Amino acid sequence: MELQVERDVLADAVAWAARALPSRPPVPVLAGVLLDASEDGVLTLSTFDYEVSARVELPADVRTAGRVLVSGRLLADISRSLPGRPVSLTTDGSKVVVTCGASRFTLLTMSVEEYPTLPTLPAASGAVTGGEFTEAVAQVTVAASRDETLPILTGVRMEIEGDRLTLLATDRYRLAVRELRWSPARTDISAVALVRARTLSDVARSLGSTSSLTLAMGDGTSDLIGFQAESRYSTSLLVDGEYPKVRALFPAESPTHAVVSTSALVEAVKRVALVAERNTPVRLRFEDGVLSLEAGQGEDAQATEALEAALVGESISIAFNPQFLLDGLGALSAPYARLSFTQSTRPAVITGQAELDGEDDDSYRYLLMPVRLAG
Repeated sequence: MELQVERDVLADAVAWAARALPSRPPVPVLAGVLLDASEDGVLTLSTFDYEVSARVELPADVRTAGRVLVSGRLLADISRSLPGRPVSLTTDGSKVVVTCGASRFTLLTMSVEEYPTLPTLPAASGAVTGGEFTEAVAQVTVAASRDETLPILTGVRMEIEGDRLTLLATDRYRLAVRELRWSPARTDISAVALVRARTLSDVARSLGSTSSLTLAMGDGTSDLIGFQAESRYSTSLLVDGEYPKVRALFPAESPTHAVVSTSALVEAVKRVALVAERNTPVRLRFEDGVLSLEAGQGEDAQATEALEAALVGESISIAFNPQFLLDGLGALSAPYARLSFTQSTRPAVITGQAELDGEDDDSYRYLLMPVRLAG
């Protein structure tokens, strides 16, 4: 193999592909990045850990086509440190020589024959705006479980029905749902996939800056999901198992709701939570025009604060885990938060609202279980 490529293009591509490398590869070859130079002037970089794959294509001046496997971390470090000059990669027996200006590095190659076959991207299901998808993923992944003993709850359920894409996640204490419009490959499409939350977050961060992100779920029977943005491709194995039917947790109606400034409530919760020890809730009392927050009790440190709040319905007192409450409020992209209640022992639903006296936007809903107070 012999080729030349621009330094910035190479460094960016290697860094993106290397992000999928396992920290502790089960076999040495999985620590490598596969470089495949074709005669039509394309250099493809690929990584794979049997669960997640990444592939990126970039233009290169290919003089001799070929395939080599080298340490991904080392190539990423080297590429990032090179001066801003064209980079040459040339094979020399069992080594790859990287030359850039006066800099010259020699890397040992690994066995290409031992490298696993990369998965094929499923058929495209449709496309979504990158920025909107990134926001949606961030909003729902806050509710995904971090407990690996319950792998199903570490995933985000993706539901496709026509031109509607729904993301859903829960850890049993809260539930986040975001609905958005997208452009399906066909109008009658219907599919469901359960994707690891950490994988989905990584994809959204690395590919979400593009104007269009293609989702590839095939006919809904594949055990893979794929993502494509421009010349970058990624696949992930789906989480296997039956996701709990959690939509029924949302109440059919909420006789009481309160509207409060999102930023003011976030800051108030952060302040009063300073005295809340681990697993100690923050108590909220909604009355006509006022929201009172309290934390701490008895001989412990205590804190109180009051905010303006527009209340519709009866007064209500309820308590929440402060971090779970902050996660939900932080996911809102609206200046006002609406908290809807049925009763103090039942889950509350948080939605965003553009105006104090307007309607709420239920495209994003965050359901939060209350903490039962003694007595």
